[in-house]
Amino acid sequence: MSRLSRRTFITGVAAAVAAAGAPVAHAQKRGGTLRFVPHADLKILDPIWTTAYITRNHGYMIFDTLFALDGNLKLQPQMVDKYTVSKDAMKYSFTLRDGLKFHDGQPVTAEDCVASIKRWGAKDAMGRLLIASLSRMASTDRKTFVIELETPFGLVLDALGKPSASPSFIMPARVAATDPNEQVKDIIGSGPYRFSKDEWQPGNRVVYVRNADYVPRRENPSGAAGAKRALVDRVEWRYIPDAATAGAALEAGEVDYWENVPLDFAPRLESNQNLSVFVTDPRGSQGILRPNHLHPPFNNKKARQALLLAVDQKSYLQAVIGNEKYFKPCPSVFMCGGLPYESSAGAPKPDLERARALFKESGYDGRPVVVLDPTDSPYAHAPALVTMEMLKSIGANVDLHAMDWSTMVSRRAKKEPPAQGGWNVFHTWSTSFDTMTPAVSSVLGGAGEKAWFGWPTSEAMERLRADFAREPNEVKRRAIAEKVQVLAYDEVPYVPWGQFVIPGAFRKNVHGVLQFGATLLWNIQV
Repeated sequence: MSRLSRRTFITGVAAAVAAAGAPVAHAQKRGGTLRFVPHADLKILDPIWTTAYITRNHGYMIFDTLFALDGNLKLQPQMVDKYTVSKDAMKYSFTLRDGLKFHDGQPVTAEDCVASIKRWGAKDAMGRLLIASLSRMASTDRKTFVIELETPFGLVLDALGKPSASPSFIMPARVAATDPNEQVKDIIGSGPYRFSKDEWQPGNRVVYVRNADYVPRRENPSGAAGAKRALVDRVEWRYIPDAATAGAALEAGEVDYWENVPLDFAPRLESNQNLSVFVTDPRGSQGILRPNHLHPPFNNKKARQALLLAVDQKSYLQAVIGNEKYFKPCPSVFMCGGLPYESSAGAPKPDLERARALFKESGYDGRPVVVLDPTDSPYAHAPALVTMEMLKSIGANVDLHAMDWSTMVSRRAKKEPPAQGGWNVFHTWSTSFDTMTPAVSSVLGGAGEKAWFGWPTSEAMERLRADFAREPNEVKRRAIAEKVQVLAYDEVPYVPWGQFVIPGAFRKNVHGVLQFGATLLWNIQV
């Protein structure tokens, strides 16, 4: 894709956002209920245990963060009142702002922050890099804690303020003491809404109520930063897996806001004068085909390379997205459209014949290749069907397992062989927040059993990612990022199947929707 076409893609989407979904200033009012249709069913409540966006969105409702990115992607203090950084950038001190309370009434302390960072850092790709660089992290009084580095790490603040997929949400220390490989049982945050666990009905409804004790910052809301004003008394997530039913409910006024609109529904909704169709994240998302590196056939690099050569992004995007207004092929693992580490280095062209030969050379023995198929997610279901046909075309025996998205999110954590309840391939997508640098990209991590679902092992990849995080010079960082991409296209931790944007829609009585790469439901009035 040329620079001009990438610029046209982003500019065109941004224009569509300005025309359809840009926030408009209105006199603020409080009260009422926001009825929201999420993109998936919420079954997992721990946003550190999983990187699923549905759980991340749930996390933003109830937890808060030390730092946050604003709408211009600039880092801002959030729970932090003030901080200092030593001249050599090896020691950081953070002081919390006044008025921070957990939903059980207890004050937020520096000890809670330290415990939360440690648990998050054991799971998150960027967090592990930070933790590996520490010499000391401890509270010095109830509101202040320090981070001291053993080795340089130029992304300390970026790590504490990363917006996705697992933000460094702050929990009570007793909750954060939970083994990071186990899910927390108490969902207690300090954010603008409280989780109403008694009203939670998996497969149907999630309820949040306004946290009257929450003290917003004084700055205007912008992205995930600034004032998190809870302007409605209740937020009800209503899981409606059937798109036609969800669309009809939105048009009838039975719900207020539909998060992810399938693209074939967008034209009808755009023609409804009572609705606004918009794109909250014009930077877009990257489609991901993730093979399981633990079991045959994709524990063999040649089989993974066969996947890479067999994926034609144009074919996937036409099948999954359809409307060229919303997609572009992209050769960069760090995404296209003017993002800082965009590159075409190492990107191969599709070659089906070579893919067939490599798959045969990998020693594939004809056993079923299990492809997980979340039928309630158009951006994962459709690519699963395309991949099924692609795998057949290179000689694979395919076993497609249908389920809902939340079930897939649980199953992808299974490391057992596919014949014993595991899997070989699943599909997901990643926003630019989780893709645009080697440090934030979970799918590039090669830490074996500690890696993201799929569990690739690559010491070379981990060394490069650590070098990137330590390097203060931007020119040198770009060179490292390019080496990461070349290595990724050789070892194939995953296969990108294209770049696209996802529209949402809300009724015109809804005001204050924030433009960001994660779904944020504060600042909204109905």
